[in-house]
Formats: sequence, structure tokens, C-alpha cells
Amino acid sequence: MEINFLELWERMGMPVRSVVIVLTLQALACVTVVIDRLFVLFQSAAKARSFAELVQPALEKRQYEKALQLANNVKGSHLATYLALGLRTFTTRVRAGDAYDRAAELSRRALERKGDAVSRDLNRGMNVLASTGSTAPFVGLLGTVLGIINAFKLIAAEGSGGIGTIGAAIGEALVVTGYGLVVAIPSVLIFNYLSTKIAAYEAGLINAGSELLDQLEIAAQDESNGLATDSAHPELTGATPASALG
Repeated sequence: MEINFLELWERMGMPVRSVVIVLTLQALACVTVVIDRLFVLFQSAAKARSFAELVQPALEKRQYEKALQLANNVKGSHLATYLALGLRTFTTRVRAGDAYDRAAELSRRALERKGDAVSRDLNRGMNVLASTGSTAPFVGLLGTVLGIINAFKLIAAEGSGGIGTIGAAIGEALVVTGYGLVVAIPSVLIFNYLSTKIAAYEAGLINAGSELLDQLEIAAQDESNGLATDSAHPELTGATPASALG
């Protein structure tokens, strides 16, 4: 049995057509969100890998100003933006005269706040997928109800209830229900997939931030034990290695 959707559309009343239009808009919104989130995730992940390889040597040498400069030069990477805030907070507070442990604690707080902002940015638009997945079946069911009401109107107008009178109207109503399911099911599946990807990416960002804080706290401990010197951290004092050595 072949279904002529164009013919069905022409036979639909305006209430049922309105339901079909709403479902179509929901589907288009979901497609837009999926394309946008996939692009952001893949682009940011690719830049994060290259940035991590680039900044790791500077962090291992405790060249925090250099690492901050590298992070500022990377655009479109959540990892670079995330670590840049921690590094900027640490170097700014050290330059202002705070002890290393105090600067490290302020960096930790800044990263916690930034983590919430990054999470909101990564999950932007996900509510569209969730809402579509939960409401599209009911929107389709609404179209079915309206279609059945239209069938009863035909019975009243024709004065008979034969299958030839209401068969087409009932078929249109059921098609709208199916359309709602077609929109809802992929939305739910893609929402679960993207949620898993985003959660894994957020976990990676948190781990990277924790590793940075570990290094900053170790530097603070060394400084409190008298192991950190201006020559070891010239980038925080504005001195060059030569001038630090006298």
C-alpha cells in the first residue's frame, strides 16, 4: 500500500495541518541543535588535543606565563579557555603579592565557577532535543484526535458512517501519530548519545583542571618550603634568567 503524502496534506484540515507544521518545526530545530553540538564537540576536542601537546612542556617547567600566552592564542577550545582562567588567576595573584598557596586556592575557585559556565555552554540547545523527545508523541496524538473529530464532522455532513466516508480522515489522523513518533524516537536516541559525549568531555576538562591545580599546589608547597626561587619562576617576577642570576 502506497501512501501519497501530498494527497494526504491536501485533504487535511487546518487543525491537523497545524500539528504537522509544529512537528516539522520541532524536527528542524533538533537537526539544527545536533549539527551545532557535533561541530562544537569535534572542533573543540581536536583543538584540545593539539593544545595539550603544545602547553604540556611549559606547565612541566612551571612557565605559567608562557602557558597562559599559549592558551590565549587558541580560539574555539574549551580546554584552552578553561585552563587560561586558572593560569591567569594564579599569575595575577602572585604578581599582586599573594602567597602561592593563596593564589592556588583562588585558581581552584575560579575553575569551579568556570566549569559551570563551560557545562552550560556545552549543553546549549540540549533542552530542545529533550523537549521534542518527550512532547512529539503527544503532539502527534493531538493530531490524531483532531483528525478523528474531523471524521465525525464528515459523518454528520454526509449523514452516514461508512468506511468510504471516514476512512481517509482516519488514515490522515493515524499518519500524524506516526509522524510524531518518527520525530520523537531519533530525538531521544540522539539526546542520549550527545549527553554521553558531553559528559565525557566535561570529565576530561575537570581532570585537566585538577592536574593544573595539582601542579600549582606543588609549586605553592615548594615555595613555602623555600624551594621556589625567583630564578626558577622568572615569568612570575618579570625577571629574566640572566638578571635573576645577578
